[in-house]
Amino acid sequence: MSRRRVLAAATGLAAGALLPPQTALAAASTYTNPVIWQDFADIDVIRVGDTYYASASTMHYSPGAPVLRSYDLVHWEIAGHSVPVLDFGAKYDLNGARGYVRGIWASSLAYRPSNRTFYWLGQIDFARTYVYTATAAEGPWSRLTTIGTPYYDAGLLVDTDDSLYVAYGNTTISVAQLSPDGRNQVRTQQVFTAPASVGTLEGSRFYKINGQYYIFVTRPANGQYVLKSSGGPFGPYTMRQVLLDLRGPIPGGGVPHQGGLVQTQNGAWYYLAFVDAYPGGRMPALAPVTWTSDGWPVVQLVDGAWGTSYPSPAVPPPPRQVTPMTGVDTFDGTTLKPRWEWNHNPDNTKWSVGDGLTLRTATVTNDLYWARNTLTHRIQGPSSTATVQLDHSAMRDGDRAGLALLRDSSAWIGVRRDGGVSRLVMVTGLTMDTNWNTTGTGYEVASAPLSGGRVWLRATADIRPGAPRPGTFSYSTDGTTYTRLGPAFSMGNDWRFFMGYRFALFNHATQALGGAVRVTRFELSTP
Repeated sequence: MSRRRVLAAATGLAAGALLPPQTALAAASTYTNPVIWQDFADIDVIRVGDTYYASASTMHYSPGAPVLRSYDLVHWEIAGHSVPVLDFGAKYDLNGARGYVRGIWASSLAYRPSNRTFYWLGQIDFARTYVYTATAAEGPWSRLTTIGTPYYDAGLLVDTDDSLYVAYGNTTISVAQLSPDGRNQVRTQQVFTAPASVGTLEGSRFYKINGQYYIFVTRPANGQYVLKSSGGPFGPYTMRQVLLDLRGPIPGGGVPHQGGLVQTQNGAWYYLAFVDAYPGGRMPALAPVTWTSDGWPVVQLVDGAWGTSYPSPAVPPPPRQVTPMTGVDTFDGTTLKPRWEWNHNPDNTKWSVGDGLTLRTATVTNDLYWARNTLTHRIQGPSSTATVQLDHSAMRDGDRAGLALLRDSSAWIGVRRDGGVSRLVMVTGLTMDTNWNTTGTGYEVASAPLSGGRVWLRATADIRPGAPRPGTFSYSTDGTTYTRLGPAFSMGNDWRFFMGYRFALFNHATQALGGAVRVTRFELSTP
């Protein structure tokens, strides 16, 4: 390919119209929404050549800002994380304070063809903005700069002349221009204020399409609007409604909103949004987009709703199959696979992989919400089961280890060692208030005797939205026959924690450090 075609393919949104029609397109088929039934919210989506990438919010989980990869906009894998560690203060280390529901909010992912570099940009704690870069989506990612202006819900645009602009704000939308190296703010200006009849607008995504500038904004949590300017990135902008109170593709779920637009290699457009679907979280859904003659996007509906299925995007055959987000992990290799995220930053001296996952106790506490080195995994919807093989022979008195359903109201199954005796227990009643302070450290509702040094633990979660849903726990001593332990746990569907329920592996001390457990196998399966 010529350099011009390489750059055109890389920019996707800005220059996609320059591409010739593709000849080797995938055979027509259909896809079903949600395209990912896992918790990936506040999506930004781009295309670089024949590959699609997306970024999502992760709040207090570390590493943050996962980068998803796809070759067809339907099948996705986790390639890496743009923010390797949340080094934004001691609270993200669970060191004297906690960062629950802070951290990585709606942020932006972009690709700059001139230096073949990916950019991630996001504000932290309403204080400042951080920019990370990488030459490959899987990393390594490193911090490029810190900018004093907090770009709330930012969208980063790499313009066709290589200039960098950021659209951001809540209700009052502003545009900033960055220096050519992306390290500093050159200019910022308010460009639009939402009318009172609309209310809050946020979640900016910034595009240049056919010479027009577009800021794609959401009205949480039931609407999507677009601002358009023919006069340049600083406006003036006019507004049009894209959708409002649109019936979504997940029964019991919310209105698709707050995502991004992307253009395929042959010129077709798609909108990748998310659907509020608690207790599981916010699930990505995909719909085709057409354009009016005067340059406004229109989401293609099915029977007046966001379709549960559409014809699959016509794209070249993928070079390979993406890595499934379910399946078995034996924790081989030298690093964790990108499907895993810690609850806050871990103490890296207290865990290891290679021969299974070893979790040494890192915190003395009776509160799981204060315990470091709790490792989390998204739940696959509409229901799925996590099964863990746990070697608990190196636990010490006072240690607690197991498998949790983790959110602001939690429960777990695991091993409790006291007085030289290990028992299997189910614990519920772990709760937080709306300021994310602990209000309950849990209480035991069922137990069983335990012999030997290993046990299989299982949690099954029903995350269909619309009502609180059950999570159940069971165990096995041989890996074949499982016995239910304890009553069903009701997983709440309130949205205010933002992140959905996760499976979580933990090991913490209540008396003294020194104990350890080893997880030799983790399997996430669906019915």
